[in-house]
Amino acid sequence: MERPHKSAALPLALAYAALIVYASLYPFADWRDQGIAPWAYLSAPWPKYWTGFDFAINVVGYVPFGFLCALAVLRTRPATSVWHAVLLATVAGAAISFAMETLQSYLPARIPSNVDLGFNTTGAVLGAVLAAGLERLGAVAHWSRARSQWFTEDSRGALVLLALWPFALLFPAAVTFGLGQVFERLEVAISEWLLDTPFIDWLPLRQFELEPLVPAVELLCVMLGALVPCLLGYLVARSVVQRAVLLPLTLLAGIAASALSAALSYGPEHAWAWLGLPVQVGMAAAFFAGVLLLFAPRRLCAALLLVGLVLQLSLLNQAPESAYFAQTLATWEQGRFIRFHGLAQWLGWTWPFAVLAYVVVALSRRGRPNAAATV
Repeated sequence: MERPHKSAALPLALAYAALIVYASLYPFADWRDQGIAPWAYLSAPWPKYWTGFDFAINVVGYVPFGFLCALAVLRTRPATSVWHAVLLATVAGAAISFAMETLQSYLPARIPSNVDLGFNTTGAVLGAVLAAGLERLGAVAHWSRARSQWFTEDSRGALVLLALWPFALLFPAAVTFGLGQVFERLEVAISEWLLDTPFIDWLPLRQFELEPLVPAVELLCVMLGALVPCLLGYLVARSVVQRAVLLPLTLLAGIAASALSAALSYGPEHAWAWLGLPVQVGMAAAFFAGVLLLFAPRRLCAALLLVGLVLQLSLLNQAPESAYFAQTLATWEQGRFIRFHGLAQWLGWTWPFAVLAYVVVALSRRGRPNAAATV
């Protein structure tokens, strides 16, 4: 029997499923029984008001899920036929869509729809068929061989985090590459949760006012934010050659995601408005530091990653969000970007902390290589 492979598709599929749950049930408020069967929407007529964008986003939103589910089946169960994998991925997509639409019956702010269910399932089918086609063409096997040549055997977690980094950058950040700035929002959220309860007195009062970042500190945050994913790639790259390729590719992916985020937020004509002098110098410094660390041992890269990430989070969370930036977030949270709100916001908030956890666990494993990467 052929051995199952360790594939990044399974954790990516689970992560994407979690994001679908968040996006489908946001804002998680005012849950109540509205006096109708939660599955009554299945027999509802065609909606009176609809747009092509709504239909397209329901299809496109489930394509990655179907693709990842089918790929996970094909990689973890090599004996499974491609059409069996397509069937399992389709059932998984239909099941999670049915669950989300049914739960929306208890949310007055959301409207369950059999049309959404149909388009979600269609998206899952398209994604699964795409994965099956790539498998039949040998593209998946080619990727597996390339991955084994480029990355270490335990690279799955790091590759998942690297794949999620550009998507985390899509949600607007007050500082370029400044993911994980959650202190101010977390403080407000906890205060609201504890309001009118005896526990509100337990909440410690902040002893300092949050101050905007000066250009030099902003530059440092940009540099660290760009360097962290590069160092993450260094941890799992097999050789210096692979590191040298990953460095510019990672930075280019971050630049492209930041430009797309600005275009979505402020309009295509402002796609590069974020590329000010501190950002340019910060990215150049990150590239220079990445070049200097090409031959560094993996443990040194991991240690520098931890120090840099903790320092960046500390600096970012001592700064407030500007009023103009808060207005931009409101556009995402209340406008048509609400469809992307859950998919990007939580990634932007949690990605740095997931990297911290991953690196700490990786360092704690026995037998972790301590030699420099080979040429």
